[in-house]
Amino acid sequence: MTTAGPAERPRHRVRWSLQTRLIATVVGMVTLILAMIGVATSAILGNILSAQLDNQVQVAAQRVGSQLSSSYSNLTGPADAYTVLSQVRVNTADMLLVVQSTSGTDGAYQSGDRVAILSDAQITQVADAFTSSQHATVTIAGIDTYRVFKTGVGRYIIAVGLPLSTVSSTIAQILTTVALVTTGGLLLLAAVIAVVIRYSLRPLRAVAATATRVAAQRLDSGDVTITERVPASEADASDEIGSVGAALNSLLDHVDVSLAARQRNEERMRAFVADASHELRTPLAAIRGYSELSLRSLRNVHAAGPAATPAQLAISSEQSEQSLERIQSASLRMTALVEDLLLLARLDEGKELVYGAVDLTRVVVDSIADAQVAGPDHLWELDAAEEPVVVAGDAMRLHQVIANLLTNARVHTPAGTTVTACISTSDGEAVVRVVDDGPGIAPDIAGELFERFARGDTSRARQTGGTGLGLSIAKAIVTAHHGTISVDSTPGRTAFEIRLPARPAAPETADATAPPEASAE
Repeated sequence: MTTAGPAERPRHRVRWSLQTRLIATVVGMVTLILAMIGVATSAILGNILSAQLDNQVQVAAQRVGSQLSSSYSNLTGPADAYTVLSQVRVNTADMLLVVQSTSGTDGAYQSGDRVAILSDAQITQVADAFTSSQHATVTIAGIDTYRVFKTGVGRYIIAVGLPLSTVSSTIAQILTTVALVTTGGLLLLAAVIAVVIRYSLRPLRAVAATATRVAAQRLDSGDVTITERVPASEADASDEIGSVGAALNSLLDHVDVSLAARQRNEERMRAFVADASHELRTPLAAIRGYSELSLRSLRNVHAAGPAATPAQLAISSEQSEQSLERIQSASLRMTALVEDLLLLARLDEGKELVYGAVDLTRVVVDSIADAQVAGPDHLWELDAAEEPVVVAGDAMRLHQVIANLLTNARVHTPAGTTVTACISTSDGEAVVRVVDDGPGIAPDIAGELFERFARGDTSRARQTGGTGLGLSIAKAIVTAHHGTISVDSTPGRTAFEIRLPARPAAPETADATAPPEASAE
């Protein structure tokens, strides 16, 4: 049975920094290019020097041959290479000479002021080096490597050679110089690149530092504000690297706005839950109290049994009836509240609307007629154009909005107040205004008037047992119709304004007094 060995530890890969990788890449590429240039230069220079050496060898052979012909033309015996090198002077300190005549072959080499005789083996090496060309390269053991040129001079055949060490030393000096200059240039290049890259990457370091500080903040709860930003000097959008800082700043601005909106939504939700709980607690307490009172009365009658008098039975029956009436009233109030909350939830989801062509003028006319019946102690006026104003929407919900505004004007203003409903068009929008000359709305609550469970001050105190959701429902309906609703209130004048996208009036518009059926619950 094979047992599993210990788990291998994960190998941590060593990662170089971006600056190090850039420097290594640039320096490596430049080194490769310079090395290729050095190799090519040395090859070309070697060919040039070799060609020059061939010319020098040929010129030296011509001079040696000329002097050999003039000095030994009358000789009958052989001219040995040693004697020639000792007496012949050419413009070189190092030379190889092999002389062949009918009497034999002799060879010698000159190194500085010293002339030495070649052995037979060395002479054979020189002779064997030639093939079909007059030039040959031969390495003589213990001496040097020569470039040799063979030619005929009278009755002699001579081979003159010059050492290749001059070419090799020249190339070595050039390569050494190139290597030293290249090394110094690469070190200087690496230093310059390091400074340039470090300066260029400074915005990225600022971005990383900013992101690190933001990551250290608690963003999961509470009132969160992100104040960290990349410095403006490191967030220049015109630069490729600076654009990263600018993008991060834009992202942080967006996140900051989103977190603020989330916090407002959380606070609004907490307030909404608290208000809804408060609204439900009152009818629930009433239901509980009256149910306990009714139950206590019934228990008293049962406890009396047959001995209960007709008066006791009548009192118990009356108390039970009153309790049930109050329980029913409280349950109706809870039902209305729950239905309003459900309507708001459906409107937030984009549901609960049945669209059609709606004659908004007729909706306003019918709503003002209903308000006159409900509030005969107010003065009701209508200001409408002759041409119908048509919008695309849900007739029943739009009627609910206008009726709500008229009801608020009736409930929250004293008797004798004049309420005017106006319907017109402006810049392609249908405009409905409900204006009253009542006491107005307190400035401290005007900005929260369309919030859920918003309450007015004592001059607009709730007198009908409403849920405080009417204006928030009105705003939700108008928003679902891609419109806006606003209020402008000063002492003596309050105006609610609704703006909806208008559409051209058709020859036969939809009947706003007969709204379509609401969508199924």
